Amino acid sequence: MARGCTALLLEVRVLMHEMAIAQNLLDIVIQEGSAHGVSRVLSLSLKVGELSTVVPESLIFCFELLSKGTLAEGARLDIEKVPTICRCRECDHEFSVTDLLFSCPKCGSGKVELQSGRELTLESFEGE
Repeated sequence: MARGCTALLLEVRVLMHEMAIAQNLLDIVIQEGSAHGVSRVLSLSLKVGELSTVVPESLIFCFELLSKGTLAEGARLDIEKVPTICRCRECDHEFSVTDLLFSCPKCGSGKVELQSGRELTLESFEGE
């Protein structure tokens, strides 16, 4: 496969992932907004973990595309990036993961528990 084709295929896969997420977000805000008498959704607040594989720019693009003609058209996506945090099972040290090195910087142990970084949460949405 040509190099350009590989990059294009990867881009399409990313967009398909974000498209499904955007559709789920849209379904939720339309259902909840309608149930609460909201005529227009102004913004959505999301928490997205660094390990969630969500590309914020792609998610925004997909949401804008899907929301046209709905009560969420023009809504702003406020995305809070959640860092990858682990806790060491050996020494109980909590640390930020850098360069995808999942070992404790204090004692060197690889026995760690992921505390945050995989989130993909719709925290709230604002409407009128």
